[in-house]
Amino acid sequence: MDDHELYQLRFPIGECVFQESYSDSTLKQMLLDLQTFPERLEMVIQHLSEQQLQTPYRPGGWTINQVIHHCADSHMNMLIRLKLTLSEEHPTIKPYLEADWAEMADYNLPFNIALTILHPVHRKINQILRSLKPEQLNRTYFHPEYQKSFRVYDLICLYAWHGNHHLAHITSLIKRQSW
Repeated sequence: MDDHELYQLRFPIGECVFQESYSDSTLKQMLLDLQTFPERLEMVIQHLSEQQLQTPYRPGGWTINQVIHHCADSHMNMLIRLKLTLSEEHPTIKPYLEADWAEMADYNLPFNIALTILHPVHRKINQILRSLKPEQLNRTYFHPEYQKSFRVYDLICLYAWHGNHHLAHITSLIKRQSW
């Protein structure tokens, strides 16, 4: 497998691209992507066997089960980052080591545990996002790993992309496999 093929497996929808400004239609689509992510994920994974759930989405990548648990952890972090950004003045968020978390024992639990977390986390995220005034979308937090500030707009962009990114990992694996 060449570098281009590996890149395609790693980034099936491309990398997240932040914009200087987001159009109303782009924001609306990102909010819809966030709102529907748990249901879309559930539709894709609900009939997978244990063998399929334990299949890595790419060579050296996480299993589907690990990806689902990662999404729950990551999106819980989104909720915390969102609340910090809206309640504090330019907070510094705490990064976490995703790869290390993926090796912890809870990632061996059935996927429905993580999916059960995703549904209410997204309800909370969506309730907050839909209540925001336009100026709140420009509130910022600082990410020490990247030494960069991000707006609520960018947080929405990142996590809408993140859900679609991992959903594409799973759907592209399903299309490639002959289970």
